[in-house]
Amino acid sequence: MTVRRYSASRLAGVATMLGVATLATVGGAAAAGYPDKPVRLIVPAAAGGTTDIASRLVGKRLSELLGQPVVVENRAGAAGIVGVQALRQAAPDGYTLMMGNIGPNAINYGLYKQLPYRAEDFAPITMVVSVPNVLVVNAKVPARNVAELVALARSQPGKLSFASSGTGQSVHLSGELFKKRTGIDIIHVPYKGAAPAVADLVAGQVTMMVDNLPSSLPHIQSGKLRALAVTSATRVAELPDVPTMKEAGLDDFQVTAWFGLVAPAGTPAAVVSRLQKTVAGILAEPEVKTRLADLGGVPGGDTPEHFARFIDAERVRWAKVVKDTGIPQQ
Repeated sequence: MTVRRYSASRLAGVATMLGVATLATVGGAAAAGYPDKPVRLIVPAAAGGTTDIASRLVGKRLSELLGQPVVVENRAGAAGIVGVQALRQAAPDGYTLMMGNIGPNAINYGLYKQLPYRAEDFAPITMVVSVPNVLVVNAKVPARNVAELVALARSQPGKLSFASSGTGQSVHLSGELFKKRTGIDIIHVPYKGAAPAVADLVAGQVTMMVDNLPSSLPHIQSGKLRALAVTSATRVAELPDVPTMKEAGLDDFQVTAWFGLVAPAGTPAAVVSRLQKTVAGILAEPEVKTRLADLGGVPGGDTPEHFARFIDAERVRWAKVVKDTGIPQQ
């Protein structure tokens, strides 16, 4: 009998191949039986904001297509960090997802000296929706346009205030950009989500906000808030008479807030792929597209690979914005 001897490197290669094959088998099996219990969808923000709106819109349809409840869980606080921590503590099996957004998944890396998570802790699934921000003031504020608001702020330095959905969100950075571009002195008032911030703006507790369009749009349409400018490159169909920031005299002021599904790192690729394909199909449905369009949103549905590259680019971009605006790191 001939005994064959194999080198350590060859044995290691065989072991690696077997490991890959085993993982593929396990991943395939996981996808085949997925899901067989409820799925938790973490919203790292308070109810009523755009993150919450997008989560509930997609979650309802996702539940119908997967045949299992999709339970939306609001975990607001600490610029989205509370929600991210809840995701990181979950098993990477596809049963806990998060509606990631520009705050915890991009801006926070430039804003915080130390974060309790890394970019590698996430498995991107797909973009869900992107929306412009809109500069709004309480209807009783005398400013009818951006120039008048700037003049008002300059006449009362340190007296006016701007609300945000939380430190590190695009709403916060948009407000800081507005301060920087106009040279005005206004006070930042952070909230634990867009809904409470907008509620105080409507009540006149704060002066202005550069909010995600979906959460302010109903109040603009009802006349409780006045829109002065949008942060998109072109005007939005929902507010055709509202100028862009560029038209209002502020160059280099394009901000697009985005919201997309992520899972814990290590979630089987087959499960991620199934979720991406299912959500992309949802976002292509006429009723969903119409609903998102009514909110001023553009639906996503891209691949996990494309979404991952997009998030990487956003981290770099917003780190520069944080530095340029001079916001002190937390």
